[in-house]
Amino acid sequence: MPNPPLRTNSEWTILRVLQWAASYLKKRRIEGPRAAAEILLAHALGTDRVHLYIQHDQPLDKTELALFKTLIQRRLQREPVAYIVGHKGFWSVDLGVTPAVLIPRPETERLVEAALTWLAGRVAGPTADVMDLGTGSGAIVVAIASEAGAHRFFASDVSPEAITIARCNAATAGVAEHVRFFVGDWLSAVRQGPIFDLIVTNPPYVASGEWSELQPEIVHHEPRLALDGDEDGLRSYRAIVGTAHRYLKPGGALMMEIGCRQREAVQFIADQSEAYDTYNCLKDYSGHDRVVTMQKKNIASVYKDC
Repeated sequence: MPNPPLRTNSEWTILRVLQWAASYLKKRRIEGPRAAAEILLAHALGTDRVHLYIQHDQPLDKTELALFKTLIQRRLQREPVAYIVGHKGFWSVDLGVTPAVLIPRPETERLVEAALTWLAGRVAGPTADVMDLGTGSGAIVVAIASEAGAHRFFASDVSPEAITIARCNAATAGVAEHVRFFVGDWLSAVRQGPIFDLIVTNPPYVASGEWSELQPEIVHHEPRLALDGDEDGLRSYRAIVGTAHRYLKPGGALMMEIGCRQREAVQFIADQSEAYDTYNCLKDYSGHDRVVTMQKKNIASVYKDC
């Protein structure tokens, strides 16, 4: 970012700086240039985006300009805005994020919606036991718990650092007392048996061969462990579908986010397990297949091979 001449502080007001930065980012093909400029400037000034426009004629001093330029340079290196500012909005909560966890995406809110609808419609009692596998920042379980705190929630992740972040996010959202976090690879740390009414997860589903085709923000900054689904992108689905039914109560549900072209492949995995029925696929608000749901069959069917 070049250093514009600063003859007086009044030259570089909030509005002028925003206009310049948005144009600068756009010319360098940075996605969402205006939004990025607003979020980074608000962060530099310790305010929010609304107040940037309320105080649009406020001049920036040299220290504020220098900090903002540093943030813009980081964005030019394709570092995600959420990592630069250290947080990301998801559902109705604001989540702390670092490069140790995946940045929560809007399409994952479809999984939250599906889980809340299922919990609201169940007739097996007022309190359900819900497990979030591979919780990362805790986005899914914290969002669900913020809306349905009467239930009991559990969340696991193979990364201790991710669990630390998720715990902090649960505390910030005021749901820490409703969620029990622990380190584990999927369900490996849980005693086997019909424990949960609902299991939700957003597992890695990017095929390894597609990794280099992703945006630089993802390839160079986000944790590959949370995204890479092995050669065909389905490794985690095989592991989860193959074991989750042993931890679900009769009639319990498994809900998973999927890649937009994986519906049939995941259904095949579910059919092969012979442990589930009522397989459904929900689309996100862009019209892409996004969430698959399935229900555990009765005990006799599920354990016929034991």
